[in-house]
Amino acid sequence: MRLPRSSGILLHPTSLPGPDGAGDLGPGARRFVDWLAQARQGVWQVLPLGPTGYGDSPYQCFSAFAGNPLLVSADDLVADGLLEAADLAARPAFSQDRVDYGAAIAWKRRLLARAAARFRDGAAPDLVEPFAAFCRAEAAWLDDYVLFTTLKDAHGGAPWPEWPAALVRREPAALAAAREELAGAILAQQLAQFLFARQLGALRRHAAARRVRLLGDMPIFVAYDGADVWAHPSLFHLDGRGRPTVVAGVPPDYFSATGQLWGNPLYDWHAMVGQGYRWWVERFRRTFAMVDMVRIDHVIGFTRYWEVAAGETTALNGRWRYGPGGAVLQAVRDALGVLPIVAEDLGIVTPEVDALLERFALPGMRVLHFAFGDDPSGRSLPHNFPRNCVVYTGTHDNDTSVGWFASAPEHERAFAQRYLARSGEDIAWDLIRLAMASVADTAMVPMQDVLGLGSAARMNTPGRAQGNWAWRLLSAQLDDQRARGLAELVELYGRTPA
Repeated sequence: MRLPRSSGILLHPTSLPGPDGAGDLGPGARRFVDWLAQARQGVWQVLPLGPTGYGDSPYQCFSAFAGNPLLVSADDLVADGLLEAADLAARPAFSQDRVDYGAAIAWKRRLLARAAARFRDGAAPDLVEPFAAFCRAEAAWLDDYVLFTTLKDAHGGAPWPEWPAALVRREPAALAAAREELAGAILAQQLAQFLFARQLGALRRHAAARRVRLLGDMPIFVAYDGADVWAHPSLFHLDGRGRPTVVAGVPPDYFSATGQLWGNPLYDWHAMVGQGYRWWVERFRRTFAMVDMVRIDHVIGFTRYWEVAAGETTALNGRWRYGPGGAVLQAVRDALGVLPIVAEDLGIVTPEVDALLERFALPGMRVLHFAFGDDPSGRSLPHNFPRNCVVYTGTHDNDTSVGWFASAPEHERAFAQRYLARSGEDIAWDLIRLAMASVADTAMVPMQDVLGLGSAARMNTPGRAQGNWAWRLLSAQLDDQRARGLAELVELYGRTPA
């Protein structure tokens, strides 16, 4: 599906300004949408919105369907009558420029527990029926997720294969007993998911009124220690104890000489085809209830994927295996119609990948940081772009443009200077202009590049387990001058929001 000519900003909600240790879906998000509209940006791209676990990566979530309770706005809970202003009086003095996930999650859990207690006591009576309707409509994934996360808390955060055997095997009597024993905690988890969906829906309406569309992100693989694998073990390659036999990764590449060992369990595609890819259809259905468009992360995995035996310490000793090709996307299209999807096709692009994107008219990605080697025929150079693609200055996995240029090999810097006809003193905005001027239907810019920030503002370093995902935007950085600069490029290069 071709996307209209437009441009947008990449910024995860946790990076937004806000008083509770991490950005959320409340006032700070609405102010950012207003700034995007002022800058005439038509797209806001976020990273996956699911509940994060170890390492705080949004690409390793406890569920492919649930929302992250950390993103629920406490200020909006006060407006709903689920919290009182006094409940926020003990708010810690959080850093405004970095996320301390441990402290922020603990504080938000405390507030959500208080909101659940007040709800049980009769607060916000106008939410009772919408909450019940949400629980009924989303039961197919919600019931498993809330039981999973409640059991995980009850077992001190232990991975699900370490729970009592009856729960690991999902014996009906054991599950029924757990639901009865943990009913109060389960209701609190249901409420958190309802509040996340309610606030995200309000934010999407706010954005739509300002001609801003939300571009979400769908990792092709899911986390092993998550509700999806626990609830559907037959859809993954697991042994008799529920342990993965093989895991996902990528071979040595631009980011790592030993490859990337992601560790996600791999799908049993034979089992999935036997169910008509129903799990995938429902995953897409849920994702498009949250966002307007979606980027499939590592779409290459549908054509082939790097399989590594469980227990390996790097991704070096893996092998390529064939995926289902276009069968998943065809099943989704048959069930849900043509959807606005972006394909992250970075890496080793084979003819099969190109054929998949062509078959479904999916825009692929181009990243300008990868453009300036010594080959003028390179696919990442703008003069070689197809129109049906999305160009990025850099992504969340790259250094910022300032950091990239400072550390790039001399021949890459020299080629960039020649290609841009610029010295590189303002490299971030040089690349922004190049992306905006290109024929690519969509141009996306990380907020760090709009601000011209260096490597300290990098969002993620692939292969590094800790210290990622913590950068935050300061309120003062949403200024009129930068908005005017972006708006001028939108007008100049015909990227008016649809």
